Amino acid sequence: MTQGSIRLAKDVMRNRAIRLVLLPLVLSMLFALPADAKIGSVRVVFTKAAFVGGAGFGRGVLTFEGRKHPFRVYGLSLGVSIGASIAKFVGQVAYLNQLSDFEGSYSSVGVGGAVVAGAGSVQLKNDKGVIITLHGVRAGLELASNVSGIRIVFG
Repeated sequence: MTQGSIRLAKDVMRNRAIRLVLLPLVLSMLFALPADAKIGSVRVVFTKAAFVGGAGFGRGVLTFEGRKHPFRVYGLSLGVSIGASIAKFVGQVAYLNQLSDFEGSYSSVGVGGAVVAGAGSVQLKNDKGVIITLHGVRAGLELASNVSGIRIVFG
């Protein structure tokens, strides 16, 4: 193969990966929130290492009702996953009736990948009905398509 055809193949693969990553985010935006639903915004930095199963940890800040609330994130994943990465996500928290509803265990389904740099999105939901929709960038070497369990605690 020539360098031109290799570069073209890489561009095609990158475009397909971006579409695959952005699809869950676009679909989540199609579902509008009720006018009275309380929402917040969130920023998270998450570090992960994986080989089939993975583990990660991170820190973030929830902005809710005009105040900033720092939190920690712990996670485990099972599925098709290999590598290590650091991710910086931003997003929105919906259906948060009170601040204490944010803490707890979340389940997620997400896709993403990084080869030096990449993109990803994920939607999390807990048993109190709180939904966190995140999107952002990853750096490292990781390919993932898995189901994750996430634990969020204030502090």
